[in-house]
Amino acid sequence: MTKNKGISNNILDLIGNTPLIRLNKITNNLSGNFYAKYEGFNPGHSMKDRIALHIIEEGERQGILKKGSTIIETTSGNTGFSIALVSIIKGYKCMLAVSSKASEGKINMLKAMGAKVYVCPAHVSADDPRSYYQVAKRLHEETANSVYINQYFNQLNADAHYNSTGPEIWEQTNGEITHLIAASGTGGTISGVAKYLKEQNPAIKVLGVDAYGSILKKFHETGEFDKDEIYPYRIEGLGKNLIPTATNFDVIDVFEKVSDEDAAHRARELAITEGLFTGYTSGAIIQAAMQYGEKGYFDENSKVVLILPDHGSRYMEKIYSDDWMKEQGFFDSKTHAHQQVEFIK
Repeated sequence: MTKNKGISNNILDLIGNTPLIRLNKITNNLSGNFYAKYEGFNPGHSMKDRIALHIIEEGERQGILKKGSTIIETTSGNTGFSIALVSIIKGYKCMLAVSSKASEGKINMLKAMGAKVYVCPAHVSADDPRSYYQVAKRLHEETANSVYINQYFNQLNADAHYNSTGPEIWEQTNGEITHLIAASGTGGTISGVAKYLKEQNPAIKVLGVDAYGSILKKFHETGEFDKDEIYPYRIEGLGKNLIPTATNFDVIDVFEKVSDEDAAHRARELAITEGLFTGYTSGAIIQAAMQYGEKGYFDENSKVVLILPDHGSRYMEKIYSDDWMKEQGFFDSKTHAHQQVEFIK
């Protein structure tokens, strides 16, 4: 699955067919073979390019999107960027309700891509009128000729990964994959990829990643929506305070929760061991792999694929900022920042 080496018609032709890269150092202490599906290679630098293109083109096929339409969506940053990117090429307007957890850099990127951005408080309930879910609904009601993507409750979210990411992983591993590790936020990625892979081989284990402060793990295990599980956390694009219908819990075998601090350190470690500059959620996935390994999920014959969702450039004000790490207290209990910059006077 190589990208077109000739001239592309536009940037949308470069979506998908991302590389699968062997991890050689960071997983040294684990049994098995580990491979990173590096979604930062998409033109919008995240896996959300896949769903943005698929959902918008399906809307066109169904006649829902028309000339002059406005596309509205909720996002922690990456989906919004991808929708704005596709909208530019397709000729649509774009309005985004963004969680305040999104960094200033992400918000600036959305604005640079021509989107109208509404920043909403992150730590309010989903039914609060200030939540980005409710703001997006209001914008849709108030805006003529608008379409609300609603990725959390849109089956096309999972379909995009069933049609592209899943087949790519199956082909790239020659059908030898034994385990998939993927984060669950909207649930579209893990659900779509898992459904495809399990259709090829039902023995493949799908290992989900959730955040402390999210309800997904407990809901998967008990079917109970436990509000006591919900509290503020820092990782973007992982976990939820509601149950997205885009998540197919039946194809996920188990969940592991990871902490904000561990995820941040793992992302930084991945950069200096493998040269893979990835986002916060990717650090969470690496940390989950370590925790699954400690619990004996892998042996020497395991072939484990980890979906790393996005590029690290989106997190310069956060996990790759020593000041931010210090403010969170992450250097106090784990490690200390290394001064690698020397100013010559």
